[in-house]
Amino acid sequence: MVGEAADGEQGLELIRARIPDIALIDVQMPVMSGIEAARRIAAEPALSAVRVVILTNYGLNEYVFEALRAGASGFLLKDTEPADLLEAIEVVARGEALLSPSVTRTLIGEFVSRPPDRATPPGLECLTRREREVTALAARGLTNEEIAEHMVISPFTAKTHISRAMTKLGARDRAQLVVFAYESGLVAVRGADHRL
Repeated sequence: MVGEAADGEQGLELIRARIPDIALIDVQMPVMSGIEAARRIAAEPALSAVRVVILTNYGLNEYVFEALRAGASGFLLKDTEPADLLEAIEVVARGEALLSPSVTRTLIGEFVSRPPDRATPPGLECLTRREREVTALAARGLTNEEIAEHMVISPFTAKTHISRAMTKLGARDRAQLVVFAYESGLVAVRGADHRL
């Protein structure tokens, strides 16, 4: 552990001072919320390598969207088993998005209940057909290896397509790429059984 802070402002100062690889941040903290801390971390170029995982006791709702839009790479419930938490940290450290299963169900349920947005968000037109395809597959929860198998390409090529899509869309990490895929309509949600 690099450090621990009593509130969001202290946590942000500690992150600025030590620049950890991963910051585990409570969604509700005194002085500054975890979501605001994630937003500030994402906005500071010097902290671009810091990946934020939001932890909460709550059943999710609006926190999921707000946290992912703010730049969080993952969202976990505090009752996550210690071994699962360590695995989650490794996943986020590799640059992948991480959502606990209950968060995934909530996220998909929210998209299912929203009316479709017909406006194409800026950026979608800049993706090639392959980049759109890998982005959609990533949004459904496929790993680079699974994307490669599905598309009959190498895992390296899948990773390259994901990286290019993230660069073109200005996505900080895979979690933001997933949010973009759903918000843009690139991935059509047909029911709550899809994975992220």
